[in-house]
Amino acid sequence: MSTIPPTASPATSPAQAWISAFRPRTLPLALASILTGGFLAASHGQFRPVVVGLAALTTILLQILSNLANDYGDSQNGADSVHREGPQRAVQSGAISPAQMKRGMSLFGLLSLLSGLGLLWVALGTAGTWIFLTFLVLGLSAIWAAVNYTAGAKPYGYAGLGDLSVFTFFGLVGVCGTYYLQTRMLPLTVLLPAAALGCFATAVLNVNNIRDIRSDELAGKITIPVRLGPVRARRYHWLLLLLGFGCAVVYVTLTYHSPWQWLFVLAAPLLVRNARAVGQRQESMQLDPLLKQMALTTLVFTLLFGVGQVL
Repeated sequence: MSTIPPTASPATSPAQAWISAFRPRTLPLALASILTGGFLAASHGQFRPVVVGLAALTTILLQILSNLANDYGDSQNGADSVHREGPQRAVQSGAISPAQMKRGMSLFGLLSLLSGLGLLWVALGTAGTWIFLTFLVLGLSAIWAAVNYTAGAKPYGYAGLGDLSVFTFFGLVGVCGTYYLQTRMLPLTVLLPAAALGCFATAVLNVNNIRDIRSDELAGKITIPVRLGPVRARRYHWLLLLLGFGCAVVYVTLTYHSPWQWLFVLAAPLLVRNARAVGQRQESMQLDPLLKQMALTTLVFTLLFGVGQVL
């Protein structure tokens, strides 16, 4: 079997290739933590739509940067090969050259930085140098994490640290940061819904990594499912969903004031359905639709949880 990447289809325009490389289906998941932070602030009467809008824009730009870097990094490090089970990537197919992809990464890195600085200025103004610098460091760390997940000299995704990064940035930083930039305070209880979103985002990554176990192992990409093996990786998936749901239950128990706060329980059947499907489907390509299902389930949970807290 040839290992030469196939050439791009002549029917694929440059614009279509770039839009595909942006991986639009990942963007709603990236917004889930921002929406949660916005809903929590609204439940305390401190919703700031401009701050939430800029936070959403910054997050989308960071997610696109991460997707481009992932496309580039996996093509350079061997994870995107003929053994890969998922959809073909832009650099792998030849639709976008490595040099073009690096320029795209630079552009979105710059846009992420500018959007993040705008967010901090609108949210904090001249409130305090240390607060501004703390969030600036978090923003720069997010850019670094987006690029170095699979790109760079020592991509941390190849060492199995992707789950920790996703949990941190898609959960803790996204929710807590958005909440703080609106309210200028951070109760410890906010860590619970932040951890819930982190668990669900990590579950999306876990489905992706279970699907790619074979190609990742061949490429030396030692993800959590590669370390655990397919059976225990599926148990790990159940654990992530149970922990995420449990964090939401504990949060509502601690802050309870209305039955509406339990609205998120309606998302439980969707979580169970995804976990069962991940456990039952053994073929790699059978798992691919479950990525979208888990991402949409996270969004449904976010909306139900958030609306419930506001009501």
